[in-house]
Amino acid sequence: MNNQLSDRINSLPTSATLAMAAKARELKAEGKDIIGLSLGEPDFNTPDYIKDAAIQAINDNYNSYSPVDGYVELKEAVCLKFKRDNGLDYKPNQIIVSTGAKQSIANVAQVLLNPGDEILLPAPYWVSYSAIATLCEATYKEIPSTIENDFKITPEQLEAAITPKTKMIFFNSPNNPSGTIYSEAEYKALAAVLEKHPNIYILSDEIYEHISYGTKNFSFAAIPSMYDRTITVNGLAKAFAMTGWRIGYIGAPEWIAKACTKMQGQITSGTNCIAQRAAITALTESPSRVQFMVDEFKTRRELILGLLNDIEGFKTNIPEGAFYVFPNVSHYFGKTLRGKTINNATDFSLFLLEEALVATVTGEAFGNPDCIRISYAASQEQIIEALKRIKDAVS
Repeated sequence: MNNQLSDRINSLPTSATLAMAAKARELKAEGKDIIGLSLGEPDFNTPDYIKDAAIQAINDNYNSYSPVDGYVELKEAVCLKFKRDNGLDYKPNQIIVSTGAKQSIANVAQVLLNPGDEILLPAPYWVSYSAIATLCEATYKEIPSTIENDFKITPEQLEAAITPKTKMIFFNSPNNPSGTIYSEAEYKALAAVLEKHPNIYILSDEIYEHISYGTKNFSFAAIPSMYDRTITVNGLAKAFAMTGWRIGYIGAPEWIAKACTKMQGQITSGTNCIAQRAAITALTESPSRVQFMVDEFKTRRELILGLLNDIEGFKTNIPEGAFYVFPNVSHYFGKTLRGKTINNATDFSLFLLEEALVATVTGEAFGNPDCIRISYAASQEQIIEALKRIKDAVS
């Protein structure tokens, strides 16, 4: 019955990360011992001080519709956070709270893009960026990068990619899937290109900002010439282990924020009231309270890199943030492993799921067909066992 569905939904790909997680669940249901390294979800519980704030909100009878753009107290907390962590001055009327950072990004794209407009996506990029462009009837252009340059694009590449139809560029640092972090100097060099093209808007997705291992996150909107053209996106899912609480937010020029409120008012209205009250506590407390998770992720990063470097054919770099490694596995393309021919990263990812019983995600979904994404948001024991299985499967 696909011919009865809209062109919009028929043109939309299924999220590769969610599809791999679903396939892994199917195999688990069949009794297979699958180790899941495909989802970008911290394996920690939400910290108690945040849960206590949610319980207090329930006891205080927060149960009514919340304002479309978020509680004033939460928007003030977001402003405090932006100033404290990023050196950004936003007022509450520039803040919109949404049901996850994914909705925040979709809102911005919907209010800025017309059919035929173009988005530039430095690759690798998060899988939903291209799908959101498709939903907006916009086109997207990938700007490629390689593991040799730590998955960063150059100002020359950016300049060459811009066309008269370019309306937006999406930056994501720390990056999903590569863990790459752009330095202040690197972002300023890219901004120097964009200064020559004043009609291009920048979406800066900083959801992994607190998960970094030495290189501090720098916000694109902190470049004075870019502030009025940048939408800063963040949320609580990753750093606070609150994926299921669904809280994202933006800081933006007021006219864009107003448009996002109008859009959201017709789609979901206000975000979950209990989650918002908990978010106030999460954002106003010091980020040092979740540093224990970052420290553990760093330990796991060293562990998984050491194990990967002991497997022939996996080319790695050192990710500076997030909780992913994005190894180049093109060494295996054209080879036959356990009777299965590996033509690309998708084949290799499926091979690992079926033969090693380890779920990863193909890099093709992220705009890089030579790599796979492996999440180390799993216990050290699971990482050790998973990498042992992978090594056995490809030997």
